[in-house]
Amino acid sequence: MTDIRKQLLAAFDVEHREHLHAIRNALDGVERGAAIEMADVFRRAHSLKGAARAVDLPAVEEVAHQLEALFSRILEEHQTLDRDTIGAVRVNLDTIEDLVAEAANPSAGASSRTKAPSPPAAAPESLPASGEEPKTAVTEKIDPVSDSGTGAYLRVAAEQVEELAASMHQLLSELQADETMAEALRQIELDVRGLRRSWDVMHSQIVSGGSGASKPGGAARTVSPRLRDFDQDLKSLFRKLSALSRDHKLSTWTTDQAARRVRENIERVSLVSAETVFGTFGHWVREIAREEGREVTVRTVGLEIQADRQVLQALKDPIMHLLRNAISHGAEDEAVRVRKGKSKRTEITLELASHGGRLAISVRDDGRGPDLQKIEQVAIDRGLLQPRTENDPAPMMDQLLSLVFSPGFSTAGAVDRLSGRGMGLSVVAEAVRKLHGSVLLRPRYPWGTEILLSVPFTAARQPLLLVEAEGRTFGLPAHGVERLLRLKTQSLESVEGRPTVRIDLRGQDVIVPVVALAALTGSPNAPIPIEDGHAKAVLLRHGARYCALAVNAFHDVRTMLVSEVQAIGLGDMVSGTALLEDEMPALVLSPELLVDYWIRNESRLAAGGLGLAEGDLPAERGATVLVVDDSITTRTLEKSILEAQGYHVLLSVDGIDALHVLRSGDAIVDLVVADVEMPRMDGFSLLQAIKNDPRLSALPVILMTSRADPADIRRGLDLGASAYITKQKFDQRELLATIGQLL
Repeated sequence: MTDIRKQLLAAFDVEHREHLHAIRNALDGVERGAAIEMADVFRRAHSLKGAARAVDLPAVEEVAHQLEALFSRILEEHQTLDRDTIGAVRVNLDTIEDLVAEAANPSAGASSRTKAPSPPAAAPESLPASGEEPKTAVTEKIDPVSDSGTGAYLRVAAEQVEELAASMHQLLSELQADETMAEALRQIELDVRGLRRSWDVMHSQIVSGGSGASKPGGAARTVSPRLRDFDQDLKSLFRKLSALSRDHKLSTWTTDQAARRVRENIERVSLVSAETVFGTFGHWVREIAREEGREVTVRTVGLEIQADRQVLQALKDPIMHLLRNAISHGAEDEAVRVRKGKSKRTEITLELASHGGRLAISVRDDGRGPDLQKIEQVAIDRGLLQPRTENDPAPMMDQLLSLVFSPGFSTAGAVDRLSGRGMGLSVVAEAVRKLHGSVLLRPRYPWGTEILLSVPFTAARQPLLLVEAEGRTFGLPAHGVERLLRLKTQSLESVEGRPTVRIDLRGQDVIVPVVALAALTGSPNAPIPIEDGHAKAVLLRHGARYCALAVNAFHDVRTMLVSEVQAIGLGDMVSGTALLEDEMPALVLSPELLVDYWIRNESRLAAGGLGLAEGDLPAERGATVLVVDDSITTRTLEKSILEAQGYHVLLSVDGIDALHVLRSGDAIVDLVVADVEMPRMDGFSLLQAIKNDPRLSALPVILMTSRADPADIRRGLDLGASAYITKQKFDQRELLATIGQLL
């Protein structure tokens, strides 16, 4: 057995025991008359099934699948667990435990079971619950103590490492609090230094005055010794205080350096390669696809990256869900792919990278892409969206795609081992939120789907910029902070009544909105704080967008423990809380969601390109034309014609993709050239959606189609098309002349 196989089985041994322990506790509670959290029990069976598949234990997977189906039926039909069912569940839990033990020690002589019993409708007499072991996780290095010349390995409970790390974090917090004492000591030293200077002046005056007034010297002889003694005592006190201050600084620095080295060593123990958790996922995905009658190509990139073991373990189930979705919702038959001009096999990629000091994970495929119409219909059926008439504009793509992370949301037609229960993406969103991260679903160009996850490399500690707004202290994760600004009030300009500022960013002139941070955190009418004719602001960046948040003060940049919190009134913008020296909490805000909040609430300004760098605008390359056509040949032809005339050309494969480009604000489009006959959303529907959107209604649209029926032409013009060109008599001069007239 390879080392990586041993490590994976060791990790699974920890996980499966935790799930079995929790399910058994839930069953014990039912037998005592307590209520059971069936959704949690179902989710554990679901996770156990996926984990078993990841480590290639099909017998365990089969048992877990049967338990999952049973719990799902109970959950959906609002049934209760009777004694026979509880007994059957316990039998299956024992079976899982035995199968895992046999897999971990195949030489023990136990007969390997290839298929486990399913939970019967009428269960046999309940078996006694097996001895429940305490939760005992192990670190990734799990070999027994040995010395083979390359170093010894010690089996250690993971909880002990985590407790050690927590103690280290607490020590660092205490050291940070000690900085306040050091500052107080420095201030006392300055006060004594000032007192010493004042005394020197007074002493000189007293001595000179006394020597002239008492010629016999009686009074002077009496006062002078006392003055000399006081002077010497004051000098001695000053020397002692200065020495104490120097020693304290040296001691604090030395202790801080030692604590940092200990912290780095602890973190190094906690860091493991992503290969140890995701290493078998490529084989696992191919096996799943083959069972579904499909062949896929799987690419894994960046698995050598190291991250906190807790982070990788927390992401294991979410990544498995995403890879299942890539097969169930993205993989296409070979014949379909060939007709679309794709390679025969669906390509699924799992990529890990480091972006801005955070772990970025991408799960993408080149399959059919998100079905927005089906997502909208499911959302309507579940009451998440209101039904709309034919004249109502379609919901924005970002709004629709965010709905798929809702619990129970699924577009699958039937429940199978891959999808259909609607738990996968909600599990992803919840896991990422607990890690203080973000998740984004978006279509890929020219086809496919991508889900992006961004989380810290460590589970708890984050570098934070501490700022103050309206008397409250907030933390902003350093990865989202572009720079700190001190803006003159004269430099602030007004765009549609909103304050903005011009900033040079990497040689580009960018107009950035200036928003009071307090206006985003509970005081909508909060003014921009001004002090001495200047405003302090934090420049945030999210994608191509910039936003400057005005604050009352900058405090510090620290690496702090960030704990999970449910904040009332601040919603998703709050990702956690960090304790300050006075035990007061500072709310940690998400830079990405702060910028998103501004975009949502200032949609007109955002649609106009405010906050976009010049490199993201097409001004220097001429007007921007969006070409929408499902034919790759037609798209390529029109692109080459327009680019030869100096236009900047964007491409979309259908109306849905085009609406995403237009509404995302990532590019400013001056004109749209669209085909009429396209999948998902045709040209007429795209035209109607554009004209019904106040931000896009003035955008000129040219329809190009092979349909020369006068009724179709009339329909297009009635909907607001600026021109209608038929492909049968296509002349590039006519297209260019029409565009020139409209622009």
